Amino acid sequence: MTRTDTPPAWDERTQLATFLDYARDTARAKCEGVSPEDARRAPLPGSPLMTLCGLISHLRWVEHHWFEVVFLGEEPSGPFVEATEDDPDPEMRTAVDVPLPRLLAEYEEQSARYRRLLAEHDLDTAAKRPVRDGRHVDLRWVVLHLIEETSRHNGHLDIVRELLDGRTGV
Repeated sequence: MTRTDTPPAWDERTQLATFLDYARDTARAKCEGVSPEDARRAPLPGSPLMTLCGLISHLRWVEHHWFEVVFLGEEPSGPFVEATEDDPDPEMRTAVDVPLPRLLAEYEEQSARYRRLLAEHDLDTAAKRPVRDGRHVDLRWVVLHLIEETSRHNGHLDIVRELLDGRTGV
């Protein structure tokens, strides 16, 4: 996998898309070569849901939420619908039952759809649904938020991977 954070053009949309893809590619790269068993293991004693499978599933469903539910205004679907106060992260809990290659393939397939969505909408387009404070963010904000969210979880993937098999870097 070749990752780059240098965009092919310097307009805002291309720069944002490049950084989001770079963060996504980094998440996928951190999972390369891991055993099926390790992909499901949670090496942090205080974080039983912090697995490679769980983190990739979380990233997939977070993008679904922001692009499809908030931005496009579609009805919520998937594991987030099942979230409760006692089980706030079902997408992470149930991911250990799904092989990592399948989770990564679903994440990539979805990423391709969202690349097209980003290309087809103006960055100033307001989301159909409001965020918690009642405001309607624009597509630019959604992309910036997802860059931040994915990059933050890449740090978690770093830690989990090093604890699992000692692999660092990427």
